[in-house]
Amino acid sequence: MTGVRAVLRRVLVVAATLGVVVLLLVAGLWLGQRWLIYAPDTSPVPAAATVLPGASDVALRTADGLTLGAWFVPAEGPRRDVTVLVANGNAGDRSQRAPLAAALRAEGLDVLLLDYRGYGGNPGSPSEEGLAADARAAYDHLVSTRAVPPQRLVLFGESLGAAVAARLAVEVPVGRMVLRSPFTELASIAERLYPVVPARLLLTDRFPVAELVARAAVPTTVVLGEEDRLIPPAQSRAVADAARGDLVAVPGADHNDAVLGHGPAVVGAVTRLADGLAAR
Repeated sequence: MTGVRAVLRRVLVVAATLGVVVLLLVAGLWLGQRWLIYAPDTSPVPAAATVLPGASDVALRTADGLTLGAWFVPAEGPRRDVTVLVANGNAGDRSQRAPLAAALRAEGLDVLLLDYRGYGGNPGSPSEEGLAADARAAYDHLVSTRAVPPQRLVLFGESLGAAVAARLAVEVPVGRMVLRSPFTELASIAERLYPVVPARLLLTDRFPVAELVARAAVPTTVVLGEEDRLIPPAQSRAVADAARGDLVAVPGADHNDAVLGHGPAVVGAVTRLADGLAAR
């Protein structure tokens, strides 16, 4: 009997220890979730004109009092009189989107490259609400300061930025939207990356892309890489279905491949939508 009690005691101790470990793991993931979601390059970026000749540095003022750096890149050649607002993915800074801006400006499009709070030397810490405020500041700059008609504005959302763009399209009038490698909602990616953790219950930032695009009622094109190992192509297709929009699938392309960053399929998706606006 004493032996049974000793075994039972050891089992209870092991179970209690495992329970504590699991609780600590869950608590750590909850407290550090934004560190896992956002991967900013926090160092200051160079002056816009040193990377993209003719571009200018822009200061954006958010509703909660932050001043954010951004780049305005004017069109080259025959102008389409359409502006593209780029909402970045979760990593890096605006300088890493310079090839996209260069490709778009060469097609006669003005471009605003936004950096969120906490990115590219900007103050603040990123969050879902913070990124929404940052995108709204960029929109207000274009519409109020540069007098860009909302109907001649194309939103470009990359990965996590697809959620930022989609929310902006729900809140304010825009002309068109291109979403590159969008997920349906952040929880679906978290569950895929951390299958043993109740990610859906823990997440503070939700980014419900499919829900947002269904509400936006903006002509939308989704671009995906058929070999995307981070965002399953099926999720991007589901976003296109929710938006009732067009789909462009790039064969062989993974999430961070240059062809998805600024390749012909991506640039072509933007210019086709821009042509529709320019014809109006």
